[in-house]
Amino acid sequence: MRRPVKKGLSLVPIGGTRGVQEMGMKKTSTGILATVLCLILGPIADGWAEYSRDYLDSHPLVTTQMPGPKIAYRRVGPPAAETAVLVMGLGASHTVWGDDFVRGIVDSGYQVLLIDNRDTGGSIKYRDEHNPVIWWQLVKYRLGLPVSATYRLSDMAADVIRVMDEIGLDKGHLIGASMGGMIAQEVAVLYPDRTQTLVSIMSTTWGDHLPEPGQQSTAAIRDIADNEEQSEDRLNWMSRMGFHREAIPRQVMAILEAGDRSESVASIKVPTLVIHGRNDRLLTVEHGVHTAEMIEGSKLIIYDDMGHNLPDSVRPQILQEIATLLGTNAVGPSD
Repeated sequence: MRRPVKKGLSLVPIGGTRGVQEMGMKKTSTGILATVLCLILGPIADGWAEYSRDYLDSHPLVTTQMPGPKIAYRRVGPPAAETAVLVMGLGASHTVWGDDFVRGIVDSGYQVLLIDNRDTGGSIKYRDEHNPVIWWQLVKYRLGLPVSATYRLSDMAADVIRVMDEIGLDKGHLIGASMGGMIAQEVAVLYPDRTQTLVSIMSTTWGDHLPEPGQQSTAAIRDIADNEEQSEDRLNWMSRMGFHREAIPRQVMAILEAGDRSESVASIKVPTLVIHGRNDRLLTVEHGVHTAEMIEGSKLIIYDDMGHNLPDSVRPQILQEIATLLGTNAVGPSD
């Protein structure tokens, strides 16, 4: 099915393409690479902090034993309690959530199930030869043509369900950030009987009418990307944080392959909280507003001091809102 031509996609030239080339992308168009760099460097431009992970690392990381791609996960908190399932974003391991966010949910009385999306952390890794030709997929996307992907958002949603199956979890409170929010939305769409509540943080429906990712962070990203040495330093810093840059091209393709999911997101019926930052320069606030508009009965909270990150200044309020949603929709401990 032919999609509408994406207006304004990748129009701002950005230099410093070394890191992208190392991920198997050819320097065919600085405009196309600009979009990818926005997605790669967006968390840096919006000041994502390097959170402590000692608390997380004190709990064992295990991988699924059931048939299918091996997915790594970690359980934190009381095993008899209701479970919050945390799904992180583009190229990110579960460790990017950080100790304080996870501990905050545990302290509210919940077990937390943290999942490494495929291609990140301890989960299955794909090689570059598994990639479709990235630059060509980006051109096709701009022209409104179907995009090929190594795997889909729906595959990553199915990974979440396989982990839940493996630990015997019938229902979970799905909490996703950025691309993780898209995956959590997919779980709520495709597996509504497994979804107790949904929290979509700094995420999107990828509606065709919404502002292109990174339009407002172009200047900040250019400052990083034009300085090749600084760009490489920042990419290495992201690796230490738990971002896996090799995964990013494949996961970008998964997002583009899914396209505008507004119609499917509108089918979500579970209690939903949508959280977004007014200063988000990667996925502007319109993305959060539209997500909430699509989900009937959802609650939208916009934080003035939040960008495309989880800043210390608003984390306590976010955790309180999540605790309220989960507590209001509790059904008792899982078996």
